[in-house]
Amino acid sequence: QVQLVESGGGLVQAGGSLRLSCAASGRTFSSVAMGWFRQTPGKEREFVAAIRWSTGSTYYADSVKGRFTISGDNAKNTVYLQMNSLKPEDTADYVCAATAVLRGSLVLTSAYNYWGQGTQVTVSS
Repeated sequence: QVQLVESGGGLVQAGGSLRLSCAASGRTFSSVAMGWFRQTPGKEREFVAAIRWSTGSTYYADSVKGRFTISGDNAKNTVYLQMNSLKPEDTADYVCAATAVLRGSLVLTSAYNYWGQGTQVTVSS
C-alpha cells in the first residue's frame, strides 16, 4: 500500500510564500517522478509542477512559472513545492502525485497512479 501525505498548506496574504511537502511511503515503493496538481470546486484537476528523478528535469504550468519551484529527495520519496509571490487565483486544494513507471507526459493526471488527499492553500487579497 502506497500512501502520499501532504503538509504545509494554509492561509497566506497575496504576495506571501508557502512551502508544501509530500512524503510517499510504502514498503517497496520507489517513484520515478512526482508532481503537484491543484483543484478548485467545480473544476478539473490542474497541473502545477512535476519532477523526473532520473534526469532532474522539472516541469511547470505557465501560470506558476517563475514563482513556484519543485524539488525533492528521490531516496526519501519526498517532494516539495516552494510557492512565492502567491496570488488569490492560486487558492486551491493542492494534491501530490507519484508514479513508479513513466507513461506519458507528466503534465497529465493519467501519468500518475498514486495520489495524496490534498492540502488546502488559501491566498487572501
